[in-house]
Amino acid sequence: MNAKLITAPVVALDVMSGDGGPAVAIAAADIAAERYPRLSFLLFGKEAVIAAELAKHPRLAARSKVFHTDDVVLMTDKPSQALRRSRTSSMGMAIGAVKSGEAHAAVSAGNTGALMAMALFALRTMPGIDRPALAALLPTLKNDSVVLDLGANTECDADNLVQFAVMGAAFARTVLGLERPRVALLNIGEEEMKGTEEIKEAAAMLRGADLPMQFEGFVEGDKIGQGDVDVVVTDGFSGNIALKTAEGTSRLVIGLLANAFRSSWLTQLGYLLSRGALRALRAHLDPNAHNGAVFLGLNGLVVKSHGSANERGIANAIGVAHDLIVDSVGTRISHDMASFKAHRPADAPAA
Repeated sequence: MNAKLITAPVVALDVMSGDGGPAVAIAAADIAAERYPRLSFLLFGKEAVIAAELAKHPRLAARSKVFHTDDVVLMTDKPSQALRRSRTSSMGMAIGAVKSGEAHAAVSAGNTGALMAMALFALRTMPGIDRPALAALLPTLKNDSVVLDLGANTECDADNLVQFAVMGAAFARTVLGLERPRVALLNIGEEEMKGTEEIKEAAAMLRGADLPMQFEGFVEGDKIGQGDVDVVVTDGFSGNIALKTAEGTSRLVIGLLANAFRSSWLTQLGYLLSRGALRALRAHLDPNAHNGAVFLGLNGLVVKSHGSANERGIANAIGVAHDLIVDSVGTRISHDMASFKAHRPADAPAA
């Protein structure tokens, strides 16, 4: 897929997913339509409900096609249950539009396990990629960092981690605009002798690889927020824990500050004086500002939005899909994996 040829990206949107339902999804799509004048939508869900919401957003209505279905994947559905309805549910039909070529990417705020299962079943993995990885942006003291895998694969071997590093670097070059992202493996220490055999083998392969990235070795969990690396690579078990810990810590910090400022009239005065800085902090830590996780490594783009995201958050997830479409992230990944395999370091162990 050549980025220069995609002048009119098309996003398939699962309108029925997410806590906010169709009203929030349609409002988000309208925000994205304003940001990206060439972007158009395929909207999947209950036609009457979608039509009522589209009536409030004529700009979006002019650039959308509606596909009716009464079937919705619930958050409580098991992936196996959702798979059986991949042709009838709003989530499955959105992914199907990517498979058929009608859309360049699918966006859903629904059940993560179901979305992963449907996407993998319909799109399959790209050549050279054994497993897809879920990648997202995390805020740091400097710029945002890409973290993957965030839960798609609980156990990974060295080859999986190397593939995640290649995909994460391609994602960072697209979304963060970096020519040579700094990549590191999440580990229990920065010393070369620490970590599992899989992590050590992956590091050996990446150190000698000729790839459009700067491999920084290992990074510890407490250093992720420093922003000294652009891409943090790990297995899905550790990555999901790191993500949830970071989100919980941000809520803890905001809660502690709120309690502190309410403790006395002096602290309340301090709040009034520092209100602008505190609003900036809250905005920086707001998950909606970083919304949009991507299943990398599939033959098609699928973006996962937080289920609790507001309209601005879902619009940001659609924006991630738009950027990955126009920059042909799949082509970048394919090229980099082919280059790595062709010039695999001779002294790197075969995982």
